[in-house]
Amino acid sequence: MYKIRLVRRQHDSLSAKVMVPVLSVLLALAFGWVFLALSGLDAGETYFRMFKGAFGSSYAISETIVKAIPLMLAGLAVSLAFRMKLWNIGAEGQLYMGAFAASGVALALGDLSSPLLLGLMLLAGFIGGALWGFIPGVLRAYWQVNETITSLMLNYVAISWVNYLVFGPWKDPQSMGFPLTPRFTPAAYLPTLGHSRVHMGLVLAIIIALLFYLVLQYTRWGYELKVSGESQAAARYAGMNVARNIVMVMLISGGIAGITGMIEVSGITHRLQQGFSPGYGYTGIIVAWLARLNPFAIILVAFLFGALLVGGFGVQTFGIPFSTVQILQGAVLFFLLAGEIFMKYRLAVVKEDETWK
Repeated sequence: MYKIRLVRRQHDSLSAKVMVPVLSVLLALAFGWVFLALSGLDAGETYFRMFKGAFGSSYAISETIVKAIPLMLAGLAVSLAFRMKLWNIGAEGQLYMGAFAASGVALALGDLSSPLLLGLMLLAGFIGGALWGFIPGVLRAYWQVNETITSLMLNYVAISWVNYLVFGPWKDPQSMGFPLTPRFTPAAYLPTLGHSRVHMGLVLAIIIALLFYLVLQYTRWGYELKVSGESQAAARYAGMNVARNIVMVMLISGGIAGITGMIEVSGITHRLQQGFSPGYGYTGIIVAWLARLNPFAIILVAFLFGALLVGGFGVQTFGIPFSTVQILQGAVLFFLLAGEIFMKYRLAVVKEDETWK
């Protein structure tokens, strides 16, 4: 009697690493097609309008890049923690704290020269996010507190703190009741590329991706992260300081997420306001996993998700809700996680106790 069973792979499969993310996207699109059809919408027309909205003109492409930049940085931020099997789900809160810190510098020191002011904002954004990542990092490293829960809960604290500021002490008196701070001085604006809204955050994201690749591939610390991710017991036996590495990884991961917030308020909104992030920190998790934590692949996947966001905004003008895009994002993550099992196992036909190779 023959049965189909899952058999553990002896070695990592390159084909599985490529096919699982690709199939996840394709299955998510198929799921979305069925959902749209059941909702009485023309799925083909919806997808066409989304594609046209994201790539149909030079302006559309530039807006896709604009939306991709924070996803690149958020994806890079969480990917570093994920490599060590640290589940930093707090990138959204770290992003908000980075934006808060950078905005404080911009509002207090707006008369400084642009290079100095932007440098201080970048540093403040990193520190704000790093401190928010430090808390769950220390709790995990020294008291074994689950970082998934603590980092997730801190998201709501950070978002509520920013809301308090923009509704209260930092609210612009000229805002006509809207929850936002006064506009930054032009010195606090990130330089843009040409006449588009694409800003220097794109260059920064590429530089960080390159640094991540070099550090993870060619440094001792990068090797320690890999070993600790595979087995913390083995890392400790080899003399590695696992607790210190956990804290450092969460600090840097939170810091990069904080830079994401700084980039957004300096390059796009030019002020701190309620809901300035439509969930970049959460979407960055999907981007990182779909890219298999590869820094350069994160840049590409973030661009594709940026296209999904811009295309989603475009179809709203035709009466199609933006929640359709959120459903597609959730479907991608669902199929990606479901497909994770095929990274370590393969299907095989089994007869009694014998597996056909």
